[in-house]
This record gives sequence, structure tokens and C-alpha cells, in this order.
Amino acid sequence: MHGEYKVPGGKLVVADLDVQDGRLANVRISGDFFLEPPEALEAINEGLNGLPADSAELELAVAVQSALPANTEMFGFSAEAVAVVLRRALA
Repeated sequence: MHGEYKVPGGKLVVADLDVQDGRLANVRISGDFFLEPPEALEAINEGLNGLPADSAELELAVAVQSALPANTEMFGFSAEAVAVVLRRALA
């Protein structure tokens, strides 16, 4: 599954994922945004894998925020933007 979301005034966020047994699998978030430290992207992906595919945007955004290492800086996107693109990919 694939979804894209252009953050108003921000960057493009892309989600590619599978659903296995009703849960998110092989989640890959990408785009033209910036993230410090770079390892935080893998933390986001790992934090989303295994969540129920019918999770609401708020639940997805909380999962993203919870997965981020301390002192992570997101430029041009947010946890909420990741949630939007995931729901689009799942639609």
C-alpha cells in the first residue's frame, strides 16, 4: 500500500506498508522532509509496525511521537502528518 501527503507549508511525506493479519507491517516512511537524528526514521518505522490497521489518526500520531528518541527534531513534517499519510495509504 502506498500513500502521499504534502504538509501545508511543509514537505512531502510518503508511506509504503503492508497489512498482515490486520496489523501494519513493513512500514517505510520517506519523503523530502528532514529529521535529526537520522536514526529517528527507523525508530518511527519500528514504532508503527504491529499497530492495528484500523488505528485512528490520533493513535498513529501518538505511536510516532512515542517512538522518537529524545531530542529528535522534525523539519517540515510532524507525527500528525505521518498519521495522515498512513490513513491515506490504508484507505
